[in-house]
Amino acid sequence: MIGKYTERMKILVIGGTRFLGRTLVETALKQGHELTLFNRGQTNPGLFPDVENLKGDRDKDLDILKGRKWDVVADTCGYVPRIVKKSAELLTNSVELYIFISTINVYADFSKSGIDEESPLARMKDESIEEVTGETYGPLKALCENVVKETYPKRSTILRCGLIVGPYDPTDRFTYWPVRVKHGGEVLAPSPPHMQVQFIAAKDLARFILLLSDKRSTGVFNTTGPTQKLTMQEFLKTCDRATAGNAALTWVDEEFITSNDVDHIPMWTPKEWRGIFEANCNKAVDAGLSFKPIEQTIRDTLAWHATRPPSYELKVGLKPNKERELLKKWRAISQK
Repeated sequence: MIGKYTERMKILVIGGTRFLGRTLVETALKQGHELTLFNRGQTNPGLFPDVENLKGDRDKDLDILKGRKWDVVADTCGYVPRIVKKSAELLTNSVELYIFISTINVYADFSKSGIDEESPLARMKDESIEEVTGETYGPLKALCENVVKETYPKRSTILRCGLIVGPYDPTDRFTYWPVRVKHGGEVLAPSPPHMQVQFIAAKDLARFILLLSDKRSTGVFNTTGPTQKLTMQEFLKTCDRATAGNAALTWVDEEFITSNDVDHIPMWTPKEWRGIFEANCNKAVDAGLSFKPIEQTIRDTLAWHATRPPSYELKVGLKPNKERELLKKWRAISQK
């Protein structure tokens, strides 16, 4: 990859063996870059035997990074501001650019559409809390961002990622739909059909990270997609086309979902949270973020899912018996 600064970048990846980090490393190696991974060595140890692996806990083993030089550091697993501060400060004289992987969850209000990079961020009453929960995840990431920006006022890049999807995704939040639609039959689909959905393939995000690295681009970017509005109905129909699943979608309304002890339905939220899937990503697109066809991400995800053990059960989504039970109940209600 011949870029503005160098043909071959030296990149330090904090993490690098799980989901996005793994995809980033694979993509960077294909482009010919020189990688160093720093992690605890607990997830997929030995995954990249030909890459320099530095083993350590970022909370207490950072000395192993002292005296080294890299063009860029990509921090893919920073969740606690106190700990992020340690790596950020230690690397100030070691890297030209600090890229921090954040989240769209940093915003304070998801009841409105069009959240952009200037929208208000979530806050914590007690900023000393370090436990990562559903409530603290976003505010903690916002505090981590502040640490990076304060340490690198002119040399930091913050990526506020939406739902990251594709191969290696441990959450199954995206994987559920291609798998379910491919199975065919009557599928419980969450209304409204016109609800917007957003996500970004890890491969697309990795390419964007490397593009920004190559250009030494700085700033804050909402990174999710696709470029054009995608509805839940269009997404599920795309899954059907990509998988030849011949699925029949039965749309059930929000009241039914929330009042019937329905398990978590991936990529769906109640109305007051819809803004999380309606972010403004024009800044990232203008900076070079691009998206491969959704069908390709669906097929890639299914191909990876097929490598899992036959006994593997998806972590989220409706179990078959539960789905049949709910569909039966919905038909009884809707026919009245």
